[in-house]
Amino acid sequence: MAAARQEPGSRPGGGVRFFCTAGRGLEPFLMREVRARLAATQVEYISGKVFFTTSSDLNMLKKLKSAERLFLLIKKQFPFTVSSPSKGKVLNEIQKLINDDPGSWLNTISIWKNLLELDTKKEKLSQRTTNPLKRKMDKNEIIAKKLKVEEMQRIQETHKECQLEKGIEENTLEQRDSITRQEKLQEEKCQNDVGKAVNAHNQDNLTFRVSCRCSGTIGKALTTQEIGRVIGIALMKQFGWKADLKNPNLEIFIHLNDIYFVVGIPVFRIPLASRTYIKTAGLRSTIAWAMASLAEIRAGAFVLDPMCGLGTILLEAAKEWPSAYYMGADVSDSQLLGACDNLKAAGLKDKIELLKVSVIELPLPSDSVDIIISDIPFGKKFKLGKDIKSILQEMERVLGVGGTVVLLLSEDHHRLLQDCGASSSPLDSKGSHSPEPGIKKCLNPEEKTGTPETVPPSHETSNQERFKETSPFGSLVPVECYKVSLGKTEAFICKYKKSHTSGV
Repeated sequence: MAAARQEPGSRPGGGVRFFCTAGRGLEPFLMREVRARLAATQVEYISGKVFFTTSSDLNMLKKLKSAERLFLLIKKQFPFTVSSPSKGKVLNEIQKLINDDPGSWLNTISIWKNLLELDTKKEKLSQRTTNPLKRKMDKNEIIAKKLKVEEMQRIQETHKECQLEKGIEENTLEQRDSITRQEKLQEEKCQNDVGKAVNAHNQDNLTFRVSCRCSGTIGKALTTQEIGRVIGIALMKQFGWKADLKNPNLEIFIHLNDIYFVVGIPVFRIPLASRTYIKTAGLRSTIAWAMASLAEIRAGAFVLDPMCGLGTILLEAAKEWPSAYYMGADVSDSQLLGACDNLKAAGLKDKIELLKVSVIELPLPSDSVDIIISDIPFGKKFKLGKDIKSILQEMERVLGVGGTVVLLLSEDHHRLLQDCGASSSPLDSKGSHSPEPGIKKCLNPEEKTGTPETVPPSHETSNQERFKETSPFGSLVPVECYKVSLGKTEAFICKYKKSHTSGV
């Protein structure tokens, strides 16, 4: 059985160890994002997961755009060696993960508790600071109404004036009483929220459930129910926690396969990829954000999506880089209506202009667009075939020299563009993009040794140089390409730069 390598939830210097799940192929985007947004260190990855250390609070962690879900890390180690006769032995080893090292579990629970309590306190403080403003507004409204009534009172009889003044005073007192009651209710609510948070994290009252994913050889030998049951019983015996499958305070996430064994706690119940500002989902938000992040959007740039669909790419871009000008085009009325609803829901109706036009007949001057980002439709419903050439020609025409094009292409479209002139790409033999130079790949899924590796900068450079050698079409020069998963299908995120004026 492989020797375990365990990592606690916290690191020296006050940093906390997290990991995020990500769609296959999006690991490089997430690694860049956590380093840039969270000043993360010790960034490592395995297929579908990125591990990192940061001191950022929950408010900053919520801003991650290329991640699916965020977890506090309890344990990460090499997988168990499984054979049919040793099934009971493996279950016993899994149980020892808790019994032999309860400290790492309690340490991570303590960090989880502190993070949530700090977030609750900040929310409470924010509510308190907004209340005086509301109270001031209410008083100003009362004073304005009182002055207006007093002006009317001057032309009325003294008796009526007195009656009106009395009524105003009573009304004012009632409003002040109402404000006071609202403040008390709000304060009680905040206190209750904090009380619930504290009680939820009390070791004696904590309830939990185990969510387990198991695949590979061990998945054939053991069921997720067997693994979950063993861990659940061990947690109840070791810490006195109570199992609750419907509405627990705490969820324990376990992913076990032939490459790694990972245990963590989901920080948020709602996935980071579920955007509250998107009313009707189209392209996966993480893919849309990744595409926008490649485009290098700057203030004042003119960004176009000529096949915008429901507008997901434009929404992700405008939310993150609001100082650019955005335009979306599509030929489908239903898609444009859905995009319009999404823009309204996101509060971006005045930020993004929508047009009903064909992608091959854009009503824009040549060299007038700075950035084009688009998901080229594919699948049985969309049989573009060689039309991809006409689409790219029109994009090339409206794009200015030095401008950027970022496209999501099907495998067929990508192959067709390569056949147009590009004989190589930055993909390795398995079709996945090489990670950033200096970024560790921990528990390498391509090698069962589990030895961390650092990708040599020369390897990345040579791949990119090979990709840039030939242009797939006209003046658009390939820059980067990433193979990503869309669930049941796979696609390519490809970035191009316009090197010279079209036709030159």
